[in-house]
Amino acid sequence: MSRPAEAIGWWQVAICFIIAIYYAVIIAWAVRYTGFSFGLQWGDDPGTFFGEFLDLAEEPGMVSSYVSAVAWPLIGVWIVTLGILAFGVRRGIERANKVFIPLLVVLFSGLVVRAVTLDGASLGLDALFTPDWSAITDGSVWVAAYGQIFFSLSVGFGIMITYASYLRRRADMTGSALVAGFANSSFEILAGIGVFAAVGFMAAASGIGVADVATQGPGLAFVAFPTIISSLPATPELFGVLFFGSLVIAGLSSLISIVEVVVSTVQDRWGMRRERAVLLIGGAAALVSLALFPTSEGLYILDAADHFINQYGVALAALVVVIVVGWLLRQLPAQRAHANVTSAVPLGRWWLVVLGVVTPIVLGWMMYDSLRQEFDENYEGYTTGFLLLAGWGVAIAAIVFGLAMSMFRWRAVDLEPALGVEEGSR
Repeated sequence: MSRPAEAIGWWQVAICFIIAIYYAVIIAWAVRYTGFSFGLQWGDDPGTFFGEFLDLAEEPGMVSSYVSAVAWPLIGVWIVTLGILAFGVRRGIERANKVFIPLLVVLFSGLVVRAVTLDGASLGLDALFTPDWSAITDGSVWVAAYGQIFFSLSVGFGIMITYASYLRRRADMTGSALVAGFANSSFEILAGIGVFAAVGFMAAASGIGVADVATQGPGLAFVAFPTIISSLPATPELFGVLFFGSLVIAGLSSLISIVEVVVSTVQDRWGMRRERAVLLIGGAAALVSLALFPTSEGLYILDAADHFINQYGVALAALVVVIVVGWLLRQLPAQRAHANVTSAVPLGRWWLVVLGVVTPIVLGWMMYDSLRQEFDENYEGYTTGFLLLAGWGVAIAAIVFGLAMSMFRWRAVDLEPALGVEEGSR
């Protein structure tokens, strides 16, 4: 659409690379915890066990020691991911997802059925479905919500653009978008019911509020949930395997999509064959991941990088795209007309209003409010130096990378040798 706008594309490629290097280690934790579920090896104090498992340092800082218990499963995660990617879109990603997605639905459906039958499940479901109106004007809540749905739907950081490039020229875009959106949100509601039902059980059993059980981030999955699993009156091992097995399957399918963005970009720009691109880019991501995150400080680095790249990478990149495409390039009417030519569900003028006016104004204001809070108080109380390196530094580095890469003048390449016959529809 515009030569200078190429910087936005490279920015999103950098975002995917950064997310991939830390996302993989969460899958590695889930792999180990699937095994720990047999015999409930986390014992009576899952919080202490999690810290010992990670050999967690007392405070964030530079990498000091390596944790082999995390490194080995992380190597396995990268081998599986890169192996699937090397086979290509149809023979690798498509075939893998035909196994992963149904398996994920089966596993999590079993978990939900078990969770909603627990005593106290209704307490968690009340917490899930009862709105807290006092949070409606909190900018950080809205930015987190935008970041979550962008991440979940794979928009704002290149994944959907990459997968769209494999579609036939006259593919039904709005129909596919509706299916993806409703399927994703339906599964998220199902997942929320399972998680909050289990949290409600724990709250009732412990005599505490749901909010005191439902911590954020790794604490919920790897501390609160093992506690809940150990407290179950029957089949706790099965519940643990279902939960952590679901995390592994869901994580792998997401990691494959994230790395595919970077791999396909290298293929397109340098005319590189797929196997070589996977080895080069995937190998680089794996090496960085293995260098930073199976360490005593890995959890702190992950937490800071995840917060800032989601808030001021994914969400901010989406805001910039909408402003550039809608306001500066004025391309939304052309995009709407293009989609309506081949799509079963036509896009009305409401689409122009929502995407061109409502989204940038709301997200822009909320981004400002979130930044204001960010400057008022350091995230999680981390030191400014640490946040400048692992948080702000990561988010800013992605932007700088995008600008720098867009300054190159690339030679035209023949994509067919790089893409191969199976992906020639691009």
